[in-house]
Amino acid sequence: MSAQIFEIEVTPVLPPSLSRLEELSANLWYSWEAPARALFERLDKELWIRVGHNPKLFLRNIAQDQLEKATKDPLFLDAYHQVLSTYDAYHKSTDRQDMGKQLEDNDLIAYFCAEYGFHESLNVYSGGLGILAGDHCKTASDLRLPFVSVGLYYHQGYFSQLIDSDGNQQVLRDPIDPKHLPITLMKDSSGEEIQITVEIADKTVFAKIWKVRAGHITLYLLDSNVERNSPEDIEITHQLYGGDQHTRIKQEILLGIGGVRMLRKLGLAPTVWHLNEGHAAFAVMERLRELIVNGHSISQATEAVAANTVFTTHTPVPAGHDTFPQNLVMHYLGVYAQQMNLSREEFLALGCWKGDENPDFNMTTLAINGSRQMNGVSQIHGTVSSKICAKYWPQIAPEENPMSYVTNGVHVPTFLSLEWCQLFDKNLGSEWRTHLCDVDFWKQIDKIPDQAFWNTKQNIKTRMLRVVRHALASQHLRNQISEAHLERMLRFLDPNNPNILTIGFARRFATYKRATLLFQDLDTLRSIITRTETPIVFIFAGKAHPADRPGQDLLREIHRLSNLPEFVGRILLVQGYDSGLSRRLVSGVDIWLNNPIYPMEASGTSGMKAAINAAINLSVLDGWWAESYDGKNGWGIKPSPHHDDEAWRDREDARTLYEILQDDVIPLYYNRGKYGYSEGWVNKAKRSMATILPRFNTARMLNQYVDKFYIPAAKQGKRLSANAYAKAEVLAAWKAKTRQTWQGVTVRQLVTPPAQLTYGKPLTIQVSVNLNGLKPENVRIELVLSRRVYHSDVTICNQDNTLDLKRQCQENQEATQLHQFSPEYAIKETGEYVYVLSWQPDWCGGLIYRIRAYPYHDCLANPLEMGMMIWV
Repeated sequence: MSAQIFEIEVTPVLPPSLSRLEELSANLWYSWEAPARALFERLDKELWIRVGHNPKLFLRNIAQDQLEKATKDPLFLDAYHQVLSTYDAYHKSTDRQDMGKQLEDNDLIAYFCAEYGFHESLNVYSGGLGILAGDHCKTASDLRLPFVSVGLYYHQGYFSQLIDSDGNQQVLRDPIDPKHLPITLMKDSSGEEIQITVEIADKTVFAKIWKVRAGHITLYLLDSNVERNSPEDIEITHQLYGGDQHTRIKQEILLGIGGVRMLRKLGLAPTVWHLNEGHAAFAVMERLRELIVNGHSISQATEAVAANTVFTTHTPVPAGHDTFPQNLVMHYLGVYAQQMNLSREEFLALGCWKGDENPDFNMTTLAINGSRQMNGVSQIHGTVSSKICAKYWPQIAPEENPMSYVTNGVHVPTFLSLEWCQLFDKNLGSEWRTHLCDVDFWKQIDKIPDQAFWNTKQNIKTRMLRVVRHALASQHLRNQISEAHLERMLRFLDPNNPNILTIGFARRFATYKRATLLFQDLDTLRSIITRTETPIVFIFAGKAHPADRPGQDLLREIHRLSNLPEFVGRILLVQGYDSGLSRRLVSGVDIWLNNPIYPMEASGTSGMKAAINAAINLSVLDGWWAESYDGKNGWGIKPSPHHDDEAWRDREDARTLYEILQDDVIPLYYNRGKYGYSEGWVNKAKRSMATILPRFNTARMLNQYVDKFYIPAAKQGKRLSANAYAKAEVLAAWKAKTRQTWQGVTVRQLVTPPAQLTYGKPLTIQVSVNLNGLKPENVRIELVLSRRVYHSDVTICNQDNTLDLKRQCQENQEATQLHQFSPEYAIKETGEYVYVLSWQPDWCGGLIYRIRAYPYHDCLANPLEMGMMIWV
């Protein structure tokens, strides 16, 4: 019989002179302030690693004598006071920055997301979506935006990963004790928990609220682990992306509907509602319900809610959008249909689009129905999304429909290594922090001495090599391999000799990311990486979702190949991928490899993180890299045109990858000069950093969100809600009438203008329109002018024969002009209305024009949002 185990926790007492360490540990500001994290590491480096870089847990476990010792260490105290000075200055500065100044005093942005990746110490994220959401929030704090974020508190977070001796991914789920996290339970003035309720099926589910401070902004996390809930409902917030469809829809109900109710309970009144992915789209439904139960019609409520809602999609394929069977939706949400006085058909129509092959309730459909500002996350993804979502605006060409884009970025203070900050301080001055988006400023990187630049990179790489060696040693010793074989595996990861070309591939192991593309032709790969004079190491890391068997197969295959005798030590697979390991890899490797299937990379941000740390990208021209690549700041894999033949496509992309490695990457890296580094490599790394850092950071990204979406949404929301939603009612009524009458609207050209015109001569075109009961000002007539294309096969190249993608994109954008007709008079005999355009073409050569009509109202957020258009 085994003895019973009793637990007791002895909490150390912070000396008065170090008392503010507790304050630092309770604010996620530390997640982007490296010197703050360094304070804890400095107290006890081994403990810092053991607690997973968690300051709260660290302070509950540090030895008392270590704290007392620190009070007598002048170097530590000096660092401590410097951090406090930075912390206080940051939080005392509350003036809005950049585009945030254009927001009104009463504006508040509410940001909803299913996951947040601030730091590995708060494990409520799984991958890129969460990391981006964390960066979005951090930047909102930096810009002092009026901003609040909403999510869920998952007691087991996402899983931790081990890889066994056969390459199988092992899933570890450890409950997280809230007292070990930088979160605070919300209570009222009497000390009682603040809770909200949400109806799910035939039950009332209670949720408590955790408050997370992150600089100037607050993140609120809902938690269903409440005693009054049934065991089944307590489990709603148990795991991130865990369980079946029943769990998933309940999580999304709690996030969307519960999130709105939580903000109301806390007395917060957002003027902008940003749904980051479709998981939170039930927020639209709750806001509709609020208005309907107060006497507004569904159409009026829809206009009012959509007016100030922003929706961001991150999904590049139709199958990736969240859907639920109709019966499942009615089971869990039928009570809301009753409260909104909607029939089953009317209620399901919020998320079901007529004519869809898939009859399921689609969260993207709900989000698009309930928003007027929407975007993808890169230029290519915006184009892909506009095509995927073209059905919502059936008569509008995809390139003109309301789906826009803002390319993602990364939070520079989080991901830029401290050593680079110090080098910039010395060579660029401390003001570089206020010039993050100034492209011209960052050209000064070229003036940094090459030797100093190279040494900085090598120092960071050395630290990365130590971390990876430690991780691999722990991984393989646990799997009981011999120390001799371990040393053989680690022989190229030598912190004392960081001069071996190191290539990193670390990300979520989804099949479209093609982690195994490198291994398409093992003979070619073998010939590339086994040369004694030019050794290469490939480091792979990443998680596959526990239910993603093909993704786990990729992990196993890389593990198998890494154990082939010729690849041992040259191909390495590291377990335990999280944001901490990711930061080390992106900052330390020489090359960042990314080879997704085109065009399935919505954006990608890991390559941005690598680039700002002087790693060079070698990537398929997809997502963000297609916008950044200029032929000199990295290497681009032009996607194979054979999209319909997967094997052919992969062979061609792999061949391109091998050729770039053989012909460009390896020769350039090992072309060492007398000072021990490659001048050409340093120049390329400098150009990568200088061109990418100012254009692909979240300061630029969030300023674009404010300018393109938040400000217009806030204004439109206030406009339609004024005077008891009077204009929302007007707009809803006009849309209803227009939908009934639009099919009867016709347009014809009255007089054909001359086919030949001399430059400088004016041209007048007249059309007559059968308005079918619509007012002249509510039908807009436009002439669409474009240049005649004489040789469609001509491709624009730079002087070095690389494709001039930016120039081609710019010329495509300038390829059309729009000229608006004016309504002039009615024709009594026919009842038609004459519209006239008098204009002087400013283009010469062969021109083509077309004439189109579409419904227009000055209360529309987007002139084409009706999705209706006819052409002459």
